[in-house]
Amino acid sequence: MSASASLALTHLVTLAEVDEDKVTPGVLGFLVFAVMALAVWGLMKSMNRHMGKVDFTEAPEPEPGPGQAPGEPGAQRG
Repeated sequence: MSASASLALTHLVTLAEVDEDKVTPGVLGFLVFAVMALAVWGLMKSMNRHMGKVDFTEAPEPEPGPGQAPGEPGAQRG
């Protein structure tokens, strides 16, 4: 390591010393939280839009044709 690199490293180490009792998330933590909150809001809005398009009514079961038992699936006989 060169002399200038070690000098720069010693200056960065003194900046990195943090009081453990006063650590806060800061602006970056707020921005990450805000982006995540906006993403969840957008996903919920999209989900509500898609759920509004869903038709929940069931189609009635087809009547059994001739030669089929009432509980038998719609297989044709031939």
